[in-house]
Amino acid sequence: MKKLVLLLLTMMVIASCSDEQKPFNYRGLSFQLTTSQLVDSMQARGFAVDSAASDSGCLVVLAKSGERYRVLVAYNGDKLQAIQENYSMSTNDSTRRMWQELRDGLEKELNAWPDCPMLKDDHKIANFDASNGIISVTLENTYRPTLNVRYTPKAEK
Repeated sequence: MKKLVLLLLTMMVIASCSDEQKPFNYRGLSFQLTTSQLVDSMQARGFAVDSAASDSGCLVVLAKSGERYRVLVAYNGDKLQAIQENYSMSTNDSTRRMWQELRDGLEKELNAWPDCPMLKDDHKIANFDASNGIISVTLENTYRPTLNVRYTPKAEK
């Protein structure tokens, strides 16, 4: 009887440990970081704050020469609200190809299928449910090709 109780307790401990989710992150940087910590970490990676495009109360824009994207960090106080990558591409074909590469990469990394509410040639959306947040990859090819990847944490319960 003791062995059976011990076995049940062990199984409960293993089950509770396996249910833990990894914290939601942006390229290895946790959403638990303060805004200033995230900006410092991005600066350590070579990004610089674009003070002309940033809003001192709710938005920081980061850019790095040689990268095809800019990073927009939305925050409230010192709490991160969302992070968005805006890609600069020259043609609609290049944005379509990049959208597919990003979608496939996230599918493999998260081991999950995306919810795709829109899948037209020039307007595509793929939403991934990633543990404690949502990652959206959006393509909008209208007059100017645009491609965005948005990381939004889920509201805490």
